[in-house]
Amino acid sequence: MSETPKTICITGGAGFIGSHLAEALLDRGHRVLIIDDLSTGSADNLPPGAEFHRLDVVSPEAAEVIAGSGVDVLFHQAAQMNVRRSVSDVLHDGRVNVLGGLNVFEAARRGGVQQILFASTGGAIYGEQEHFPAREEHPLRPLSPYGVTKQASESYLYFYHHTYGIDVTCLRYANVYGPRQNPHGEAGVVAIFLQLLLAGERPTINGSGEQTRDYVYVDDIVEANLAALGRPGFHLYNVGTGVETSVLELYRRLAAAVESDLEPRFGPAKAGEQMRSSVDPSRGRRDLSLPPARSLDVGLPLTARWFAAHAATTVAS
Repeated sequence: MSETPKTICITGGAGFIGSHLAEALLDRGHRVLIIDDLSTGSADNLPPGAEFHRLDVVSPEAAEVIAGSGVDVLFHQAAQMNVRRSVSDVLHDGRVNVLGGLNVFEAARRGGVQQILFASTGGAIYGEQEHFPAREEHPLRPLSPYGVTKQASESYLYFYHHTYGIDVTCLRYANVYGPRQNPHGEAGVVAIFLQLLLAGERPTINGSGEQTRDYVYVDDIVEANLAALGRPGFHLYNVGTGVETSVLELYRRLAAAVESDLEPRFGPAKAGEQMRSSVDPSRGRRDLSLPPARSLDVGLPLTARWFAAHAATTVAS
């Protein structure tokens, strides 16, 4: 390992993305603290060697862990990430994403944290796009409270960088998928479709199915975070593929991956969701020396195999 070992705190580290990130940082020899209330994450995702604190990001106790543990870098992954819930329960969304963010950002300031890496959104923050794929300069017109909270957090982080000199990188994730994604709720369509297909049940597609998203494999998200570790200044980077894939096309690919001939059901479109979304990742690839993102041809079979193995383990137990 070429870098100096650091003390790193990951909020949401028992979740889908956070647990993959924690593993990678431990493999590099860093000390890793995880803060997670396990509301959507799982203790099964916690990697050996991580120091776990079961706490809400809004709590004073979570702030004390960050401020009092010698943390060098904060990866803020924890969030209320369900777009539809953000529409139906705006106050809860704001509590977790805005107040929770401010709680840990203030703790980082008090504790002398050198850098904050923030999990933002590359879909919901832009709203209905004018250009495809969207570059970081695209106007921010979020259509959901979830997108609004991410925009607010980016603005708060610019304040912390400008006023207190904390280095900040905001990574605007496209639609992330991969092993360990939580299929419960409505946040991860790949996980939801796979769980239902493997159980022999017909998934429901909301709307026409022609709506598009930019689906990015979780390992590409981890690589972007690792590449931004230690980067000075304030930066905004999209992390995605730049490729639009319709929900119908995604469904067909997943059904083929698990050898299912089930046809989907169709339900009404959901409020707060845009019709098209894709992000231009070229700035991050250039500045962070990242390789091209993995295609769906690579990522979906890996994900389907993990879910199939997990389903088999669940049945066997």
